[in-house]
Amino acid sequence: MEELTMDTTSTRGTVLVSGASIAGPAVAYWLRHYGFAVTVVEKAGAVRGGGYPIDVRGTALEVVRRMGILPELRRAHVESRRLTFVEGDGDTVASLDPQAVTGGVDGRDVEVRRGDLATVLYRAVAEDVEFVFDDSIDTLTEDAHGVDVTFRSGMKRGFDLVIGADGLHSRTRELVFGPEQRFHHYLGYCFAGFTMPNRSGLSHEGVIWNDPGRGAVQYAVRDSDELHGLLVFARPQPPYEAFRDPRAQQDLVAETFADVGWEVPDMVAAMRRADDLFFDVVSQIRQPRWSSGRVALVGDAASAPSFLTGQGSSLALVGAYMLAGSLATHRDHAAAFAAYERDTRGFVELNQAQIGEGGAALFPVTAEALAHRNQRLRGLANPPSRAASTGRPAHTALELPAFAA
Repeated sequence: MEELTMDTTSTRGTVLVSGASIAGPAVAYWLRHYGFAVTVVEKAGAVRGGGYPIDVRGTALEVVRRMGILPELRRAHVESRRLTFVEGDGDTVASLDPQAVTGGVDGRDVEVRRGDLATVLYRAVAEDVEFVFDDSIDTLTEDAHGVDVTFRSGMKRGFDLVIGADGLHSRTRELVFGPEQRFHHYLGYCFAGFTMPNRSGLSHEGVIWNDPGRGAVQYAVRDSDELHGLLVFARPQPPYEAFRDPRAQQDLVAETFADVGWEVPDMVAAMRRADDLFFDVVSQIRQPRWSSGRVALVGDAASAPSFLTGQGSSLALVGAYMLAGSLATHRDHAAAFAAYERDTRGFVELNQAQIGEGGAALFPVTAEALAHRNQRLRGLANPPSRAASTGRPAHTALELPAFAA
C-alpha cells in the first residue's frame, strides 16, 4: 500500500483527544487524514522528549509505514546490542541479544526513546491539528448532539466526540466509566525509574540484576553519559500511600533494597538525587467496554498491557489506526466504536496475555523461579532461538485493514 497523504480540506466532525504521548498524536493523525477537525489537549507544557527506550514491532510497524514516519524512526533507532543478566555481587548469568528476551526481530523492529517517538508523531500532525498544552479535561457533559467539555483552565468548548488517550491513569476513563480501581489489574510489582550517571561505561546495552522479588536495571542508549535506571520489586498490594508523596516513594524503594549489593546502593543514591523520578505499579487495564456514548478510549487508557510485555506503544499505534479507521468507515459513532472494539480487542488481549509467557519471568519472586529463569537464559545465550529470528506470533496477529474514507 502506498503511503497516505493528509487530507486538510474537509471536516467530518470535531474530535477532542486527551493526551499527547503516543496514542493521542497517532489517532489525531488518522482522524485528520479522514477529514475530522481535531484538538489535542495535554496536561504537560510540551511534548516530552527523551525517556526510556520503547519498541515498535509487529503490526505497529505497518501503521508507522503507512504514516510515512518509518524512515525517521529508523534513523532514531538506538540499536541495543546486548542484554546481560547478573546476580549476587555481579556474577554473570547470561549475555545475549535483547531480541531473544523481548521476542523482537533484529533488522525489522525499531527501538527508539519514547520521547523521540512522541516527537516524531507530534511533528507529523502539528500543522493540521490544534494542540492545547498546560491544560486537561475537568468535566464532560454529553447530550444527543455532542460533548460539552470544561477544561481545568476554565475554558469551555463543545465537540462531536471525545477520545481518551491519556494513559494508565486516564482522567477521561475516570469521568466516563468510574474509578480506576474497577479496571486496574495489579500484577504484583512496583517500580521506580530515573536517570543516573553512566559510570559503568555501558554502551548500546542493558544490565539486569536480580534476586528473588527484586530487580535492578541499567540501560544505556547508544553512548550516552546517562543511564536509565529502574528498580523493580514485588509487593502483595499497591502502596497507595506513596503514590502522591515522592519522599515516601524514595523511602519505600530504599528500604526494599537496603541489604542489596552489586551497584544497587549507587542506584538508590542516584534515585534520591534524580529530578525525573517516575514511580508506579506494574499493572494492566482490563475493562469490558472501550466506549460509552460519544467517548472512546485508546492505548493504555483502554487496555494498558504493562511495560513487562514491551507492547504498550505498539498497541497504542495499532489501536489509534483501528479507531480512526472505524470512525471513517461508519457514519454513526456508536457503530464505529463497536467495530473498533470488535476488530481490535482480540489482538490487544492476546498481547496482554504475553505477561504469562516470559514478561513477569524477568523478575522472579522465588529462588526456585529465579534458578529456572537463569537456566532458560543460559539456553538462549547459545544458538539463536526461533523466537529471536521470527518474533512472537502475538505481535503480528492483526492484519491491518485498508479503510476507505
